[in-house]
Amino acid sequence: MLELVKAGGWPMLPLLLLSAIALAIIVERFWALRRKTVLPPGLGGEVRAWAARGSLDPIHIDSLRRNSPLGALLAAALDVRSRPREEIRERVEDVGRHLAHRMERYLNALGTIAAAGPLLGLFGTVVGMIQMFLGIMDYGVGDVNQLAGGIGKALVCTAAGMIVAVPALMFHRYFRARVDSYLVDMEHEAIQLMDAIDPRARRVAVAPASAAAATAQD
Repeated sequence: MLELVKAGGWPMLPLLLLSAIALAIIVERFWALRRKTVLPPGLGGEVRAWAARGSLDPIHIDSLRRNSPLGALLAAALDVRSRPREEIRERVEDVGRHLAHRMERYLNALGTIAAAGPLLGLFGTVVGMIQMFLGIMDYGVGDVNQLAGGIGKALVCTAAGMIVAVPALMFHRYFRARVDSYLVDMEHEAIQLMDAIDPRARRVAVAPASAAAATAQD
Protein backbone atom coordinates (compact mmCIF):
# COMPACT_ATOMS: atom_id res chain seq x y z
CA MET A 1 0.00 0.00 0.00
CA LEU A 2 2.80 2.40 0.87
CA GLU A 3 4.44 1.67 -2.47
CA LEU A 4 1.23 2.55 -4.28
CA VAL A 5 1.01 5.83 -2.38
CA LYS A 6 4.61 6.60 -3.30
CA ALA A 7 3.89 5.70 -6.92
CA GLY A 8 0.99 8.16 -7.00
CA GLY A 9 3.25 11.01 -5.90
CA TRP A 10 2.22 14.19 -4.12
CA PRO A 11 -1.33 14.28 -5.65
CA MET A 12 -2.07 11.33 -3.34
CA LEU A 13 -1.74 13.53 -0.25
CA PRO A 14 -5.07 15.39 -0.64
CA LEU A 15 -6.75 12.09 -1.52
CA LEU A 16 -5.44 10.49 1.67
CA LEU A 17 -6.62 13.51 3.66
CA LEU A 18 -10.10 13.29 2.11
CA SER A 19 -10.29 9.58 2.83
CA ALA A 20 -9.43 10.18 6.50
CA ILE A 21 -12.07 12.93 6.78
CA ALA A 22 -14.68 10.76 5.07
CA LEU A 23 -13.96 7.85 7.40
CA ALA A 24 -14.27 10.11 10.46
CA ILE A 25 -17.61 11.49 9.22
CA ILE A 26 -18.98 8.01 8.50
CA VAL A 27 -18.06 6.70 11.95
CA GLU A 28 -19.45 9.82 13.68
CA ARG A 29 -22.73 9.70 11.75
CA PHE A 30 -23.19 5.99 12.44
CA TRP A 31 -22.86 6.76 16.15
CA ALA A 32 -25.02 9.89 16.12
CA LEU A 33 -27.81 8.42 13.97
CA ARG A 34 -28.44 5.25 15.93
CA ARG A 35 -32.18 4.63 16.04
CA LYS A 36 -32.36 4.31 19.82
CA THR A 37 -30.61 7.69 20.08
CA VAL A 38 -32.90 9.52 17.66
CA LEU A 39 -36.16 7.63 18.28
CA PRO A 40 -36.04 6.00 21.73
CA PRO A 41 -38.48 3.07 21.73
CA GLY A 42 -41.69 3.75 23.61
CA LEU A 43 -41.04 7.46 24.08
CA GLY A 44 -44.02 8.57 22.00
CA GLY A 45 -46.45 6.38 23.93
CA GLU A 46 -45.00 7.53 27.24
CA VAL A 47 -45.45 11.19 26.33
CA ARG A 48 -49.03 10.58 25.18
CA ALA A 49 -49.71 8.90 28.51
CA TRP A 50 -48.33 12.00 30.29
CA ALA A 51 -50.65 14.16 28.24
CA ALA A 52 -53.65 11.94 28.98
CA ARG A 53 -52.97 12.11 32.74
CA GLY A 54 -52.33 15.82 32.60
CA SER A 55 -48.93 15.37 34.30
CA LEU A 56 -47.13 17.92 32.15
CA ASP A 57 -44.92 20.35 34.00
CA PRO A 58 -41.90 22.40 32.84
CA ILE A 59 -39.45 19.96 34.44
CA HIS A 60 -40.88 17.00 32.51
CA ILE A 61 -40.91 18.95 29.27
CA ASP A 62 -37.33 20.20 29.68
CA SER A 63 -36.17 16.66 30.44
CA LEU A 64 -38.00 15.43 27.35
CA ARG A 65 -36.38 18.14 25.21
CA ARG A 66 -32.89 16.95 26.20
CA ASN A 67 -33.74 13.29 25.74
CA SER A 68 -33.42 12.93 21.95
CA PRO A 69 -34.42 14.60 18.66
CA LEU A 70 -37.85 12.97 18.96
CA GLY A 71 -38.12 14.26 22.51
CA ALA A 72 -37.22 17.78 21.34
CA LEU A 73 -39.96 17.62 18.69
CA LEU A 74 -42.60 16.38 21.14
CA ALA A 75 -41.53 18.97 23.71
CA ALA A 76 -42.01 21.70 21.09
CA ALA A 77 -45.59 20.51 20.60
CA LEU A 78 -46.20 20.45 24.36
CA ASP A 79 -44.82 23.97 24.78
CA VAL A 80 -47.74 25.33 22.76
CA ARG A 81 -50.34 22.66 23.60
CA SER A 82 -52.91 25.25 24.67
CA ARG A 83 -52.86 27.00 21.29
CA PRO A 84 -54.87 26.08 18.18
CA ARG A 85 -53.81 22.96 16.31
CA GLU A 86 -52.47 24.92 13.33
CA GLU A 87 -50.09 26.86 15.54
CA ILE A 88 -48.91 23.62 17.15
CA ARG A 89 -48.29 22.18 13.68
CA GLU A 90 -46.31 25.27 12.64
CA ARG A 91 -44.13 24.99 15.75
CA VAL A 92 -43.54 21.28 15.10
CA GLU A 93 -42.60 21.96 11.48
CA ASP A 94 -40.21 24.74 12.47
CA VAL A 95 -38.48 22.62 15.11
CA GLY A 96 -38.47 19.67 12.70
CA ARG A 97 -36.49 21.70 10.16
CA HIS A 98 -33.87 22.53 12.79
CA LEU A 99 -33.66 18.89 13.87
CA ALA A 100 -33.30 17.76 10.25
CA HIS A 101 -30.45 20.21 9.78
CA ARG A 102 -28.78 18.87 12.93
CA MET A 103 -29.16 15.22 11.85
CA GLU A 104 -27.74 16.05 8.40
CA ARG A 105 -24.61 17.50 10.00
CA TYR A 106 -21.45 16.78 7.99
CA LEU A 107 -23.42 15.11 5.17
CA ASN A 108 -22.75 18.01 2.82
CA ALA A 109 -19.03 17.57 3.52
CA LEU A 110 -19.35 13.86 2.76
CA GLY A 111 -21.12 14.65 -0.52
CA THR A 112 -18.39 17.15 -1.38
CA ILE A 113 -15.74 14.49 -0.81
CA ALA A 114 -17.67 12.10 -3.06
CA ALA A 115 -17.67 14.73 -5.81
CA ALA A 116 -14.10 15.92 -5.28
CA GLY A 117 -12.47 12.48 -5.14
CA PRO A 118 -12.68 11.71 -8.87
CA LEU A 119 -11.62 15.27 -9.74
CA LEU A 120 -8.50 14.97 -7.59
CA GLY A 121 -7.84 11.58 -9.12
CA LEU A 122 -8.14 13.13 -12.56
CA PHE A 123 -5.79 15.89 -11.47
CA GLY A 124 -3.25 13.27 -10.42
CA THR A 125 -3.72 11.58 -13.77
CA VAL A 126 -2.99 14.82 -15.59
CA VAL A 127 0.11 15.40 -13.45
CA GLY A 128 1.32 11.90 -14.23
CA MET A 129 0.77 12.35 -17.95
CA ILE A 130 2.58 15.69 -17.88
CA GLN A 131 5.50 14.03 -16.10
CA MET A 132 5.53 11.28 -18.68
CA PHE A 133 5.61 13.66 -21.65
CA LEU A 134 8.27 15.84 -20.02
CA GLY A 135 10.34 12.71 -19.58
CA ILE A 136 9.92 11.90 -23.25
CA MET A 137 11.05 15.42 -24.12
CA ASP A 138 14.15 15.14 -21.93
CA TYR A 139 15.18 11.53 -22.45
CA GLY A 140 13.27 10.38 -25.51
CA VAL A 141 11.10 7.29 -25.72
CA GLY A 142 13.96 5.00 -24.78
CA ASP A 143 13.76 5.61 -21.01
CA VAL A 144 11.21 2.99 -20.00
CA ASN A 145 11.44 3.83 -16.30
CA GLN A 146 10.43 7.44 -16.91
CA LEU A 147 7.45 6.37 -19.00
CA ALA A 148 6.39 3.75 -16.46
CA GLY A 149 6.62 6.26 -13.62
CA GLY A 150 4.34 8.74 -15.35
CA ILE A 151 1.81 6.10 -16.38
CA GLY A 152 1.90 4.55 -12.90
CA LYS A 153 1.22 7.89 -11.23
CA ALA A 154 -1.69 8.52 -13.59
CA LEU A 155 -3.31 5.13 -12.96
CA VAL A 156 -2.74 5.10 -9.20
CA CYS A 157 -4.25 8.55 -8.73
CA THR A 158 -7.28 7.66 -10.86
CA ALA A 159 -7.90 4.50 -8.85
CA ALA A 160 -7.39 6.31 -5.53
CA GLY A 161 -9.89 8.99 -6.51
CA MET A 162 -12.55 6.36 -7.23
CA ILE A 163 -11.74 4.42 -4.05
CA VAL A 164 -12.34 7.59 -2.02
CA ALA A 165 -15.41 8.74 -3.95
CA VAL A 166 -17.48 5.55 -4.22
CA PRO A 167 -17.79 4.76 -0.47
CA ALA A 168 -18.32 8.44 0.33
CA LEU A 169 -21.18 8.62 -2.19
CA MET A 170 -22.76 5.39 -0.95
CA PHE A 171 -22.69 6.43 2.70
CA HIS A 172 -23.90 9.94 1.82
CA ARG A 173 -27.00 8.47 0.15
CA TYR A 174 -27.44 5.97 2.98
CA PHE A 175 -27.37 8.60 5.72
CA ARG A 176 -29.72 10.87 3.74
CA ALA A 177 -32.21 8.03 3.46
CA ARG A 178 -31.87 7.23 7.17
CA VAL A 179 -32.51 10.86 8.15
CA ASP A 180 -35.57 11.00 5.86
CA SER A 181 -36.92 7.82 7.45
CA TYR A 182 -36.40 9.23 10.94
CA LEU A 183 -38.18 12.46 10.00
CA VAL A 184 -41.22 10.53 8.73
CA ASP A 185 -41.41 8.54 11.98
CA MET A 186 -40.97 11.69 14.07
CA GLU A 187 -43.75 13.43 12.16
CA HIS A 188 -46.03 10.46 12.78
CA GLU A 189 -45.31 10.57 16.52
CA ALA A 190 -45.92 14.33 16.59
CA ILE A 191 -49.29 13.93 14.85
CA GLN A 192 -50.32 11.26 17.35
CA LEU A 193 -49.36 13.58 20.20
CA MET A 194 -51.34 16.46 18.68
CA ASP A 195 -54.36 14.16 18.46
CA ALA A 196 -53.89 13.25 22.12
CA ILE A 197 -53.77 16.85 23.34
CA ASP A 198 -56.45 18.18 20.96
CA PRO A 199 -59.85 18.24 22.76
CA ARG A 200 -61.72 18.12 19.44
CA ALA A 201 -59.89 14.95 18.42
CA ARG A 202 -60.71 13.37 21.76
CA ARG A 203 -64.40 14.25 21.37
CA VAL A 204 -64.46 12.75 17.89
CA ALA A 205 -62.87 9.57 19.22
CA VAL A 206 -65.25 9.34 22.19
CA ALA A 207 -68.42 9.90 20.16
CA PRO A 208 -68.28 6.63 18.15
CA ALA A 209 -67.46 4.70 21.33
CA SER A 210 -70.51 6.19 23.09
CA ALA A 211 -72.72 5.42 20.13
CA ALA A 212 -71.49 1.84 20.04
CA ALA A 213 -72.16 1.43 23.76
CA ALA A 214 -75.71 2.80 23.37
CA THR A 215 -76.42 0.43 20.47
CA ALA A 216 -75.18 -2.52 22.52
CA GLN A 217 -77.52 -1.60 25.38
CA ASP A 218 -80.51 -1.41 22.99
